[in-house]
Amino acid sequence: MRKLLILALVGLAAQLVDGALGMAYGLTSSTLLLFVGVAPAAASASVHLAEIGTTLAAGVAHWRFGNVDWRVVSRIALPGAVGAFVGATFLSSISTENAAPWMAGILFALGAYLLVRFSRPLRQRSGGGRLRGRFLGPLGLVAGFVDATGGGGWGPVATPALLVSGRMEPRKVIGSVDTAEFVVAGAASIGFLIGLGSEGFLLPTVAALLIGGLIAAPVAAWLVRIVPAQLLGATIGGVIVLTNARILLKTSDAGSTVRPVVYALLAVGWVVALTLAVRALRRTRQARAIVDAAADAGATAADAGATAAGTPPSTGTAPSAVAGPAPTGTAPTGTAPTGSDPAGADDRLAVVER
Repeated sequence: MRKLLILALVGLAAQLVDGALGMAYGLTSSTLLLFVGVAPAAASASVHLAEIGTTLAAGVAHWRFGNVDWRVVSRIALPGAVGAFVGATFLSSISTENAAPWMAGILFALGAYLLVRFSRPLRQRSGGGRLRGRFLGPLGLVAGFVDATGGGGWGPVATPALLVSGRMEPRKVIGSVDTAEFVVAGAASIGFLIGLGSEGFLLPTVAALLIGGLIAAPVAAWLVRIVPAQLLGATIGGVIVLTNARILLKTSDAGSTVRPVVYALLAVGWVVALTLAVRALRRTRQARAIVDAAADAGATAADAGATAAGTPPSTGTAPSAVAGPAPTGTAPTGTAPTGSDPAGADDRLAVVER
């Protein structure tokens, strides 16, 4: 009973992380299951079976809030399902001794990626046009394979790639990736069922992870408003790196003198990443405050100019034809006041961030 309670807390914590970052449910769950000694294939199989329920709940919620681009979902989910099925079959066919370092290595790399990604300012490039199938198909295939063989990785691979493209709103990126993951988790579960049989799924573990995830789902929506994603991402990345480094050092028979040195170096890297994340977060907030202040000042100047010209401020109507000439120093008709242009505000934000 105590173990199931711990697993439920694992599922709860993983869902909180996933809700705040749009990724890392599988990474967090699989890492903690490997840490307590669960076999790699069984860990990945159990996590993916639990994800069928959690991703279904998340997908429905995103759909209700209008966060899903069904065109992107259809073009990324099916290749992702193929990649997940192949990855599950591959992981099921190798021995536990060989699977442990493979899976830990993938999780270690993804954890390091989270550290690097969230230690820098989170920017989105602007772009036009629609995402093409020749980009979404290979992306889904690779993300699905990594997700099944590593016990997680769908979000860390797919979400950043779509965000960097700049052709989707961040909320729709997260909503579409989470919704497509329902199909990916189902395909991976079928692959594990064929490769391992029903005994490959630890049903009590699945139930505990699922219950914890469903409890955390509404809390995650609140958490994302409170905890900065940048700081949380760097924190979780360090936990994943250190935990999987322990498994890699254990399987490689590293000497007792080597392990402390490796742990110390990783810990220093984690502290540096957290420091950079905090600095980047502060710079972003300061830049936004400057841009907001400039926009407010521009709006105030525009209202003052409209009042001096005899036009009520913020009415959006043109001055009367009988009005006299504009006073000296007022903005000419048809020009936007300084600080009120959204594009100019974005440019100033980018300059201050740099």
